[in-house]
Amino acid sequence: MKTLQFRQAIAEAMSEEMRKDDSIYLMGEEVAEYNGAYKASKGMLDEFGPERVIDTPISELGFAGIGVGSAMNGNRPIIEYMTFNFCLVGIDQIINNAAKIRQMSGGQFNCPIVFRGPTASAGQLAATHSQAFESWFANCPGLKVVVPSNPGDAKGLLKSAIRDDDPVIFMESEQMYGDKGEVPEDEYTIPIGVADIKREGKDVTIVSFGKIIKEAYKAADTLAEEGISCEIIDLRTVRPMDGDAILNSVKKTNRLVVLEEAWPFGNVASEITYLVQSEAFDYLDAPVEKINTADTPAPYSPVLLEEWLPNSEDVIKAVKKVLYK
Repeated sequence: MKTLQFRQAIAEAMSEEMRKDDSIYLMGEEVAEYNGAYKASKGMLDEFGPERVIDTPISELGFAGIGVGSAMNGNRPIIEYMTFNFCLVGIDQIINNAAKIRQMSGGQFNCPIVFRGPTASAGQLAATHSQAFESWFANCPGLKVVVPSNPGDAKGLLKSAIRDDDPVIFMESEQMYGDKGEVPEDEYTIPIGVADIKREGKDVTIVSFGKIIKEAYKAADTLAEEGISCEIIDLRTVRPMDGDAILNSVKKTNRLVVLEEAWPFGNVASEITYLVQSEAFDYLDAPVEKINTADTPAPYSPVLLEEWLPNSEDVIKAVKKVLYK
């Protein structure tokens, strides 16, 4: 194993795949000359040149559309959004073209494209730059939605996303790009749609994904000191969701807490809650608890932002609630 930053794992995944396949290219704002807004494409322009690492104007609709069209014609583009908050002006290309073209063409066209970039909050960036869109994209048939939480998973999942013959939404975090973690030395991929049990436990299941899962780890450490054993499942992929991993864990622990950095209405946690109550209701010893952000736009004030975001204390309270402690 070697130790890489999250941004380095992303760059390695893209570079390794581009060396194998000339149809793969990276396009987005500042990905080339500036080495990426978060340095996740550092050195790639020097290696692959301006025809395969392409700086774009500030026009998300334009370069998303170019990517979709080129994917339909034999290329495998990686489209980087500086943040998924900016993808809203180009979301028509993702939802109405990339996600639907295989069905609308009767299988004559597919769209092997990856849309990647940061999601959710990243400090004091306020309401329009702090939104989590995982559930938005997961609601759309035809899209796969991947949200890794560490460098090792990020590299393996991104390589799988690039090789996938259908569109993949690959969601990262500005606050994770500097995170370090172990990454295998040899070639590897991680299959899309397979969750990972990060910690085994017997008293309660905690399901999460992305950077907010760190709060689950902190809570589990604290709870372990009190003799409470938490099983932590990292979804890694929101759609397709690994329902079996969740259900098998709940059947063992009989209690479930879902932690998600998103607004509380109509989110991924809601879908998980429905899944468990419909498929494992008789195993539950307590109602499912879900933890989300406050039901408001993200505040700018650091004091208010701290209150708005879920944290480890929220997880501890939820765990104790389902344990009736």
